[in-house]
Amino acid sequence: MHYIKIFLLAILFLSCQKETPRLEIKAKDYTSYVKEAKAYCKKNNLNQSKFILIDLDLHSGLKRFFVYDLTNNKLTNSYMVSHGCGDHMWSWTSSKEEASISNEPDSHCSSIGKYIISSRGVSQWGIKVNYVLIGKDKTNSNAVKRAIVLHSWEKIPTEEVYPEGTPEGWGCPAVSNESMNEIDVILKANKKMLMWVIN
Repeated sequence: MHYIKIFLLAILFLSCQKETPRLEIKAKDYTSYVKEAKAYCKKNNLNQSKFILIDLDLHSGLKRFFVYDLTNNKLTNSYMVSHGCGDHMWSWTSSKEEASISNEPDSHCSSIGKYIISSRGVSQWGIKVNYVLIGKDKTNSNAVKRAIVLHSWEKIPTEEVYPEGTPEGWGCPAVSNESMNEIDVILKANKKMLMWVIN
């Protein structure tokens, strides 16, 4: 019996030594989006210094909220961001690999498309700051009606948690409190910025 216990402990020890393999994530090329965003901002008299791109096609455990410098055509900041839970449980991570997309009221889904980041307001979440998002496409035209805003949330991690996911909300792009402190500085200095959510 003593030898069996030693054998089982040895197996347990060896199994704990194995590292969980990490999927190799290849960087995506957003050059065409940056080019289109630059033209869109110029045409629509929006901020031509910076814009935000959110890629919901990426796993929610990865940074997928990107701030781009349009003057120098380069990425300057990246953050974690949530997506909507849809039919799943609020604050869980059920759809970390496939965000639910809809423009319908009460769908609790994220909406893709171009938004103008509008007025700064008071939020009941996070650092108590939010920004109104005005949807400019058919795919996000109900953003104001749905109260879709950019805000922070204590449940959102600051660093990547892949292969775990980021807690899901009701469709708002939510970031960590630490991230929102940085983003708030950027948005206060850059009015009428474009936020483009893709998948």
